[in-house]
Amino acid sequence: MEPLPEVRRRRIALGISLGELARAIGRSDATLSRIERGQIRPSYDLVQRIFSYLEAQEGLATPKLTVADLMSRSLTTVESSASLATAAQRMEAGGFSQLPVVDDGRVVGSLSEGALLRALAQPDARRLRVRDVLETAYPVVDEGFRADLLPPLLGRYPAVLVAHRGELRGIVTKSDLIRGLRGTSLRRPSAS
Repeated sequence: MEPLPEVRRRRIALGISLGELARAIGRSDATLSRIERGQIRPSYDLVQRIFSYLEAQEGLATPKLTVADLMSRSLTTVESSASLATAAQRMEAGGFSQLPVVDDGRVVGSLSEGALLRALAQPDARRLRVRDVLETAYPVVDEGFRADLLPPLLGRYPAVLVAHRGELRGIVTKSDLIRGLRGTSLRRPSAS
C-alpha cells in the first residue's frame, strides 16, 4: 500500500480537487483533508477506494504513448544497389546496427550488422551489393501506432519503421523503446 501523503501529490498532479475526490469515494472534504495530512487513519477499504479512483483517473488523464513519441526521426537508409562498403560506412558513421533498404521511397528489405559481416567475410565481397544480402523488410506502422503493441514486433524484428501517409518518417529500435519507456509503464506512463 502506498503512503497516504502520496494521495495529495497524485490528486494535485491529476488536477482533481479535494471535493471531487471526496465525492467520488463517498466521504466529506474535511475527512479527506485529514486523511491527506495524516491526522486520521482510514480503513483499508477506504484506502482501496481512494487509490482505485486515482488510478482510473491517471489512465484517463495520461495519453497512451505512440511510436511518434519514441521514434528516431533521423532515418538513415541504404539503396539495394549500394555497395557493401557504402552500407558499412553508413552503419559505422551513424552507429547503427541495422539499416532499412529503400528503393525509390519503397521499403524493399533490411540489412543487419550480422548479414553485413557474413557478406564482408566472403572472398568476393567487393563485388557484392546490398541486394545480394538483403534481409526481410521491417514492419511499417503509422505514427499513431500504440507503443504497448511494439514489444511483440521488436521481439521478432530489430526495428519498426514509422510512416505518415505512406512516407517514411522514422524508426523505432529496441533501444528507442527502452529509452522512451525507462521508468514508465507502457499502459499508463507517468505524467511529467
